[in-house]
Amino acid sequence: MAQLRQVYRRFLKLDTQIVVIGPEGAESFREYWRKEDLPFIGLTDPKHEILKLYGQEVKLFKLGRMPAQMLIDKSGMLRYVHYGHSMADLLLNKDIINLIKQFNS
Repeated sequence: MAQLRQVYRRFLKLDTQIVVIGPEGAESFREYWRKEDLPFIGLTDPKHEILKLYGQEVKLFKLGRMPAQMLIDKSGMLRYVHYGHSMADLLLNKDIINLIKQFNS
């Protein structure tokens, strides 16, 4: 958890907020957030409304949503998106931080 908080502070220093959107209902999502003591924002999307807005895929044979990582600027413009093909297909934090620095320069 200490490492997670350290990485999260790096994002905050870049004036960046992390929002995690999950398919669970509000109560189970809230319980998970409490149990894991996560420092960033969690948003439930059980009806897949946000998922559909941003084109995130659901593949039932892979047990649900495919990962999607997005950088959205303060004006609401989608600046970058990475759609993963599996839960292991994620950008590294250092790569996301470099993209943020690139967009902010």
